[in-house]
Amino acid sequence: MYRDDPKVTVLMPAYNAGKYIGEAIASVLCQSFTEFELLIVNDGSTDETVEIIMSFKDPRIVLIHQENKGVASALNAGLAVARAPFIARFDADDICYPGRLKVQYDFITTYPEYSIIGAAADYVDVDGHFIFTHHPEAHLNEEIQQLKYSVCPFIHSSVFYKKEVIIENGGYNENAYTYEDHFLWVNILKNEKACNLSQALIKVRLNPESVTIDEKWHSRKFLSIKYETLRKRSITEAEGIALYQISGKHYSPKIKEGAYYALCGKKFLLNNYQPERARTHMVRAIGLQPFRLDNYLLYTVSYLPERVINWLHRIHPEQV
Repeated sequence: MYRDDPKVTVLMPAYNAGKYIGEAIASVLCQSFTEFELLIVNDGSTDETVEIIMSFKDPRIVLIHQENKGVASALNAGLAVARAPFIARFDADDICYPGRLKVQYDFITTYPEYSIIGAAADYVDVDGHFIFTHHPEAHLNEEIQQLKYSVCPFIHSSVFYKKEVIIENGGYNENAYTYEDHFLWVNILKNEKACNLSQALIKVRLNPESVTIDEKWHSRKFLSIKYETLRKRSITEAEGIALYQISGKHYSPKIKEGAYYALCGKKFLLNNYQPERARTHMVRAIGLQPFRLDNYLLYTVSYLPERVINWLHRIHPEQV
């Protein structure tokens, strides 16, 4: 049912998401909780993204446009026009389970002292095949408050928060390229109560088109800037430009594709023990990036028994 005063705004930035956005939109429209608007910010897409969005005739969909400025800018543009007091973040390549909005809305209205509600997520590959379930590092507010600044406490597309809290804290910092969510949390959580639900409420789709890649594939310079700005809880425009330039120089489509296959291979090995699938992905990663020795290591390790692999991961988590 359409409402002119929605209780929840589902905020979805979209850039060249034509491969997946149709499924993402459909998963929102079939929510058991119906009093929402789906606010999509088209961030200068050049593919069929807009045409696919327009093919849906549901009046709850609101589409706005901007030139390509990145995720943080798109989110801030959406926050400025969102009509609901609560925001459900969602990405254009992910999938909502039917009860997602109801579970989080019921929680935050029952316990209004909370400002941010995250959740677990099921990760899938480009074709929607299940890889593993990711549980955040902490669930209770007390646990979240104790996390190191270097640990992102939420899966961004799973969060549900009070709009006014984010706006009052300046929204998303557009200089924190690819980690605008993490940067936001380290700056506001000290004054806000938050939690993560143990239930998986979304499917996160790993795909090579994503702007986010596995941490291991970032350059040392990028990681140095990232963690220093998180530590000091501030970032300059010059640091933001440097992050963007590093990403543009080093993270070509080929590198992102290699990172995708390597990450899927690792997860199929460590989180969902399927060594044959892991090896298939690692072979593809090696073919794309033949000089990365860690890919060969994971391929070799995949022939070991599961208990041995888990033991190696415990003692050498940075390598296995």
